[in-house]
Amino acid sequence: MITCTNLSNELAEPLAATAATAPTWLLIEQSGPWGAKALTESHLDSELGRALDAAAAGSGVRIALIRRPGRHADDRPAAGHQVIVAHTVPGRGWVRRAEVASPAELLELDFGALGAGEHGGFGDAHHGGPLALVCTNGRRDRCCALLGRPLAAELAAAGHTEVWEVTHLGGHRFSPTMLVLPYGYAYGRLTDTSAKEVLAATAAGQTLPQFSRGRSCWDRPGQAAEHAVRELTGEHAADALTVRQEALDGGGWRVVVTHQDGRAWSVEVVQGRSEPPRPESCGKAPGTPARMDVRSLTVL
Repeated sequence: MITCTNLSNELAEPLAATAATAPTWLLIEQSGPWGAKALTESHLDSELGRALDAAAAGSGVRIALIRRPGRHADDRPAAGHQVIVAHTVPGRGWVRRAEVASPAELLELDFGALGAGEHGGFGDAHHGGPLALVCTNGRRDRCCALLGRPLAAELAAAGHTEVWEVTHLGGHRFSPTMLVLPYGYAYGRLTDTSAKEVLAATAAGQTLPQFSRGRSCWDRPGQAAEHAVRELTGEHAADALTVRQEALDGGGWRVVVTHQDGRAWSVEVVQGRSEPPRPESCGKAPGTPARMDVRSLTVL
C-alpha cells in the first residue's frame, strides 16, 4: 500500500520547519471516536466546538482534543475532562492543567491573554515529566492511526504516564508525529526507540534536532532558522535559542537567532516547493508542499 508517509520517506522530504504554528496549546480530553474535524465531529457538543474554535481564532491558541491510548468505544463514559494549557515561548513557558465538568467552562477563558502567555491562574502548574501528544486521528489521515496509535500504546506500556493521543498536529506524511510539552517541539518519522529518546531528552531540558519538525511557537521561517543554527553549533538545550524574524522586500525572511549566552546569527530563509509532486495527505491529489530553505547563515 502506497501512502503519503511512504512517498515522503522515499523522497527524503525534510522534516525541519514543518511544525504547526501555535505559541499556546489548549488540549481538551474527549473520549470516544473523533471525526476529521474533531471539534465538531466527536462526542464534544458540535455547537460548543464551533464556539471554542471561534474564540481561539486569531488568538495564538491552538485547540486539539486528547484522549488516553487504548480502545475508544462510543459508550465510554466521560465524567469530567482533563484540560491542559501550555505556552511554549522560550523563557516564558508554562504548562497548566485542570479538570472541568464541561468543556463549556473553557469559553470563559481569555484566549487573547493565553495566546500572549498569561494563564490567569487557570488550574494548577504541571510538575510531572514531559507530556507526549501523539497524532492518531485516522479520520484525518490513515497514516496517523496506523503508525501513531501503536506508538502511543508502546510509550504508555513503557511507563510514560503522560502519553496522550491527539487529534491533529499537521504533516500527516511525517507520521508518526508527536508534540512534546513543555517546550512545544514537534517530531516526526518516529520509531518506538527514537520517541523514547525524545522524551528522555525533553526531561533533561534538551531537544533532538534530527527528529524535529520545529518549535511550534515560531513561524516556519523561524523554525528553519533555529534548526540551521542548531545544526551549525550542535546546541541541543531546548530553551537556549530565541528567534526574531522580519519579511524582506524582495521576498523571504531575515531571521535573527540569539543564544542565551549572547551569540547571534542572521539567517536568510526563502520559501521553496518540494518536487516532484506528492500527496500531502492520503487521498489528496499530488501537490508541491511549501518548504523553508535556508539561503545564508551569518555570525553576528
